[in-house]
Amino acid sequence: MPKGYIIAHITVRDPEAYKEYVVKDTPILEGLDGKFIVRGGQSKVVEGELHDRHVVIEFPSYEAALAAYNDPDYQAVADIRRRTADSAIVVVEGHG
Repeated sequence: MPKGYIIAHITVRDPEAYKEYVVKDTPILEGLDGKFIVRGGQSKVVEGELHDRHVVIEFPSYEAALAAYNDPDYQAVADIRRRTADSAIVVVEGHG
């Protein structure tokens, strides 16, 4: 079965307040079988325009990734991200 991924591109507007999101989202998503593959770190956009920060979270399946994103506990914490950052989030089915 192909794995599923939540991929986020984020520009943090309030770094101090955003820290609360990182602290709270990690145990929720890891508890839903998510594995952080990419979380911040050095990056360079070589084509097009994106946000500043990039996150990739791997799940056992596409359905598991969608369920994690829609999880009520995660959505409550996601409101912190929405208040403190601009973001684009996509759920993707992986192959390969």
